[in-house]
Amino acid sequence: MVDGINHAIVEFFEKLSSWEHDVVREKGMTLPQMHTLEVLGIHGSMRMKELAEAMGVTTGTLTVLVDRLEDKGCVRRVPHDTDRRSINVELADQGRILFEEHDRLHLRLTEELLAGCSPEDREVLLRCLVSMNAQF
Repeated sequence: MVDGINHAIVEFFEKLSSWEHDVVREKGMTLPQMHTLEVLGIHGSMRMKELAEAMGVTTGTLTVLVDRLEDKGCVRRVPHDTDRRSINVELADQGRILFEEHDRLHLRLTEELLAGCSPEDREVLLRCLVSMNAQF
């Protein structure tokens, strides 16, 4: 049983990753760039250190990502309200548009994937996903 679940998870991950790569590439973005927009779109303005932690990357890696996203007009750096040493990163208008569009694509994919599932199966799936996410 565990082997079957393992293979199903790996197969799902590969298919989802392929879909994600195609969608992001069409917008001239990389996956890490879109992930940055997603984190900011969901959580709002964040300090560089907080954003790096949320994404699981170093601040050096994040600096390169933010530089490129800033060049594309997707994010902007703003001074922190109370800490003069800190810089916050927030979505610019173009970043907000890309985030909202990408979020709609995720929602549409989820609706398509769940179309054949009963309400009970959806509840079980949600409980399983929440439980698995808590393990990370």
